[in-house]
Amino acid sequence: MAETLKKGTRVTGADREKLAADLKKRYSSGESIRALAASTGRSYGFIHRILSESGVTLRGRGGATRGKTKR
Repeated sequence: MAETLKKGTRVTGADREKLAADLKKRYSSGESIRALAASTGRSYGFIHRILSESGVTLRGRGGATRGKTKR
């Protein structure tokens, strides 16, 4: 489904719901938003918006985080 979309086309209705379900499943299995964006040819913001609309709890950014230093 995601591979058949042309860049810049508006995704609405049933197509959007199908895309959202596909992206939600892939994101839940561990794929990153950037990886999903690259594989679908859509922007990071588009993927982020679709996931948010479909009720996915987004993961944190990861990497080094600041916190209390252990003494």
